[in-house]
Amino acid sequence: MEIVTAPEQPGASVRLRPEIAALPAYRQGRPAPADGFKLSSNENPHEPLPGVVEAVAASAHEINRYPDATALAVRERIAERFGVTADEVIVGAGSVSLIAQFITAAAAPGDEVVYSWRSFEAYPGLVTVAGATSVRVPNRPDHGHDLDAMAAAVTDRTRVVIVCSPNNPTGTVVTADEFERFMVAVPDDLLVLLDEAYIEFVRDEASVDGRTLIGRYPNLVILRTFSKAYGLAGLRVGYAIGPIAILDAARSTAIPLSVTAASAAGAIASLDAESELLERVDVIVERRDRLRAALIAQGWAIPQAQGNFVWLPSGNDTAAVAERLFDAGLVTRAFPPDGIRVSIGEEASVEILLRILGELVPASQEGAAD
Repeated sequence: MEIVTAPEQPGASVRLRPEIAALPAYRQGRPAPADGFKLSSNENPHEPLPGVVEAVAASAHEINRYPDATALAVRERIAERFGVTADEVIVGAGSVSLIAQFITAAAAPGDEVVYSWRSFEAYPGLVTVAGATSVRVPNRPDHGHDLDAMAAAVTDRTRVVIVCSPNNPTGTVVTADEFERFMVAVPDDLLVLLDEAYIEFVRDEASVDGRTLIGRYPNLVILRTFSKAYGLAGLRVGYAIGPIAILDAARSTAIPLSVTAASAAGAIASLDAESELLERVDVIVERRDRLRAALIAQGWAIPQAQGNFVWLPSGNDTAAVAERLFDAGLVTRAFPPDGIRVSIGEEASVEILLRILGELVPASQEGAAD
C-alpha cells in the first residue's frame, strides 16, 4: 500500500521564534446568532451619536492623505482636560497598543513583567512578543489584585508592573489607599502602568483614580481608552498620560501612523459630546448594578462589578454554562476553568441572562462575592 503523507504547509520550514509560534492568537468573541446578543467584548451597546458619525464621515474626504502621526489635535484636547502638556500625552490604536509600546520600551529578553492574574487576557501575549517573561500574581479570593504580593514579586529583573483597575475580567477595583501603598513599596525606577480602560463606569468612591495621581510619581503612566464609555471600539483610539521621557520611549516603539484621521475625528467629536455620552454610561451602570443584584439574589457569588461587565465565577462548569448561554442567543466570554465575563448589553438581554443563569446556579456556582 502506498503511504501518502500530507504536504507541508507553506512557510512551515521558515525559522520563527518558537515562543511566538506557540503563542495563541488573541481570540475575539464569536458573532452573536440571529436575534441574539453579543455580550463577549465589553462593547458599548449604544449606537454612535449622529455628531460623531458625521465627524468620522467628513474625514473620509482626505483618506488619500496620511494622518497626523502624532495625533496632535487629540493630544491637545486630552492635555487640556487633564491639566498637562500635549507632550505628556500619547495617543495610540487603543490602550492595548500603547501597553505593548511601553512593555517593548522597558522590557527586553531576560526581563520580567508583573501583573495580576486573572487579568486582561492580552497581557501575556504582549509580554511574550517583547521577549520578556511574565510573572503572574494570583488574584485574591475576592477576585481583586493582591498588591502586597505583586510588590513582593518585584525583583532586580522586573521592568514593568501592570495594575488593571477596574480589573478585566473580574470587575474589581484597586482602592486609592492600596495603590498609594503599592507605589511607595516598589522602586521608583520601575515602570508602573495603571490600566484604566473602564474608569468611567466606576462608582466606588474608594477606587483609585489616575487623574489624581498625575505628576506625583516619576515612574507612573495612566492609560485610558475611547473604546468603552465613548463607544469607539471600532475606531481604536486610546491614550496615556505620564512623564515625557517615558512617553518618548514608547513613541519610539510605535508603528507609525497607526491612529487614523477617522479615529482622531471620532475622538474629538466624542469629547465634544462627552456629557451626552456619559449619560449613556449611567444607563449601563444602572443596568450592571441591577443585573448583579439579581444574580446575587439567585445565589451567584458575583464579585464587585465596576466595569461594563459582570464576572461569573463558574469554575469547572465554565464551558458548559457558556454553551448554555450561547444556545439561548447570548455570546459571552468564557475563561475555563475560572469563569465567564458577561458584558452589559441591551436591556432585552437582561431577562434572558437571568432566566438561563437562574437555572444553572446549583450546578455551577463557585467562589465568593465581597
